[in-house]
Amino acid sequence: MNEEYLRQFADHLKKLRKERGLTQEDLESDHVSRSMISLIEIVKTDLTISTAKAIADSMGIKVKDLFEFEK
Repeated sequence: MNEEYLRQFADHLKKLRKERGLTQEDLESDHVSRSMISLIEIVKTDLTISTAKAIADSMGIKVKDLFEFEK
């Protein structure tokens, strides 16, 4: 697990979520729980492609937007 990359992802996810005025609960779906969102944001777990898709769908963005923090 590349913790630095996951930290960058987590920070970007939180930024995107807060910019949209969303809570972790707002990102919940049939596929992702609020606790999973929390674990991702505090870098305690890695996420799958399916999880990234569910989060992006909940935020009304494309999956690629979740990864636009890369330089």
